[in-house]
Amino acid sequence: MRASRLALAIAVLPGLSLASEPYVAEPLVITSGRMPEPQAQATAATTVFERDDIERLQVSSVAELLQRVPGLSVVRSGGTGSQTGVFLRGTSTAQTLVLVDGQRIAAASSGTSSLEFLAPEQIERIEVVRGARSALYGSDAIGGVIQIFTRKGEQGLAPYVRLAAGSDSTYQRSLGLSGGDERTRFHLGAALDETAGIDATRDGFGANGDDDAYRNRSLSLSLSHRFDDSLQIGFNLLDQRGQVEYDDVFSGSLPTTDYLLSSASGFIDAQLSDSWSSRLELGHSEDKRDSGNDQPGGSVSQFNTYRDAANWLNTLTLTENQQLLLGLDWYEDRAQGTTDFVEDSRWNRAAFIQHRYSGENFSTEIGLRHDDNQQFGDENTWNAALTLPLGNANDLILSYSEGFRAPTFNDLYYPDFCFGSMCFPSANPELTPERSRSYELQWRSRYSDTGSLQASVYRTEIEDAIVLDENFIPQNVQTARINGFEAAVQQELFGWQGNLALALIDPRDRDSGHTLQRRAKRTLTLDIDRRFGDVSIGAGWRALSGRYDDAENQIRMSGYGLLSLRAAWQATQELGLSLKLDNLLDRDYAEATYSRPNGRFGYNSAGRTALLAVTWTPQI
Repeated sequence: MRASRLALAIAVLPGLSLASEPYVAEPLVITSGRMPEPQAQATAATTVFERDDIERLQVSSVAELLQRVPGLSVVRSGGTGSQTGVFLRGTSTAQTLVLVDGQRIAAASSGTSSLEFLAPEQIERIEVVRGARSALYGSDAIGGVIQIFTRKGEQGLAPYVRLAAGSDSTYQRSLGLSGGDERTRFHLGAALDETAGIDATRDGFGANGDDDAYRNRSLSLSLSHRFDDSLQIGFNLLDQRGQVEYDDVFSGSLPTTDYLLSSASGFIDAQLSDSWSSRLELGHSEDKRDSGNDQPGGSVSQFNTYRDAANWLNTLTLTENQQLLLGLDWYEDRAQGTTDFVEDSRWNRAAFIQHRYSGENFSTEIGLRHDDNQQFGDENTWNAALTLPLGNANDLILSYSEGFRAPTFNDLYYPDFCFGSMCFPSANPELTPERSRSYELQWRSRYSDTGSLQASVYRTEIEDAIVLDENFIPQNVQTARINGFEAAVQQELFGWQGNLALALIDPRDRDSGHTLQRRAKRTLTLDIDRRFGDVSIGAGWRALSGRYDDAENQIRMSGYGLLSLRAAWQATQELGLSLKLDNLLDRDYAEATYSRPNGRFGYNSAGRTALLAVTWTPQI
């Protein structure tokens, strides 16, 4: 059985691309091993959301979707468009790698990715790999990898138009056209999302009592052409731009940020022989932030990241049950803006190799990667996994993986802060990468025709984590230990489809014994859905335990639970209606806090909201 699964992945590889057609009849995943493979064969714990899931759950943001991943919690400082932090398996936001069609999108200055600006209407699929994957991807993949695939074309012509309106003067408009034939596929989509938003702060200081609006214009384009069975080329583009208002908790002005987040990539897939397939990718991504306020001579700041990248992947079929992946990666980051960094560019180049063996009694995976960085030099990481099948329905997977995160431009190159003739350092050019080691035991069970279970127990140890010292200078001083358990259950019962995700984590600073800040120790999400002919209904429940909003564990935030309801009606073959009610119980909660001289306050989150949408898919 194991050999046949591997043979299937090898057989379909030439016809698949990382950004063109990532699925066949048996569900395939790409991110775990940087190649298409059956999800049951991927050694890393992986959660997948398809386009059907995005539409069924009626999500309005990527964060809404990611909250359903076991062991992943999201923290937002306010309403729509506010900064979104992702804590995957207890690691920090900057310790999770985010890709769009294979391209890194994190800002070089801060190291964080602007997930809050990604429109779900432009997304075909999201894969979340839980656990370190630096042996395949290099820097930032300590907690895992989130890869977002933009929408792709299908055979024929399929136009669509979607209009939605809801609470807080929220309006969503999108339209697109996908199509193609057996050789050429394309998709073109555009969307405009607007909302008056909510007041993100609670203190009413200065102008902070106003609502914080958000506007997002997005465009996606994909095009692929297959010349024959051995050669395919393609191109993908995603462009998001707009403006977000936020509250200034210091001066009480009315600040705004104009942003642009874009990713463009091209690829060539070639089957060079019966046993050798090769893929070449070239990409460019940008993250731009231009912030100012309404005061005369108000502060203006610009932080722009420009990144060029090239990747070459080669898959060699050694025998019927052995496979070798060889790859070369290169990218260069450039930081520009109003801040004059001491260094404003750096490159990274890497080579990696991964071997897989698939047998009847056991399967193995072992990989090694070497990174050479212009600033911090060399870094080696490796991973290994052993899969033991227990009958036809159960697997045990034991794995070890390493990760690292390179210091950001802010950490290394931020200019000194000067007050008169006195200057104080703000960066530390002597920083070294953060490093991690992870040990994991997974159990996967297909216990019935309508049910499946994935459970993991893991331990992650992080060394040389970068934190600010008493002088606000970054230092490699923190060590952390994260123990965790997570489980995901899918079950159909009496016509209802249920999806449950549970996580228990204990993330600790090993020196102080404190819980790492903003990490919820317990998270649970439950979604249930059922279809009655042309009508479908569903509900979702999300619960998080209390957590600390500071490293010293003095500021404790309460846990909360949120209930949502959704319904959809396919009125005709071409016309569909949907309705979503979020935070049905109107729970007052906060995901983060901020300080004012008169106290500490939690950022506001949206109360009960409703969104009604109409989708028209004319038949051509």
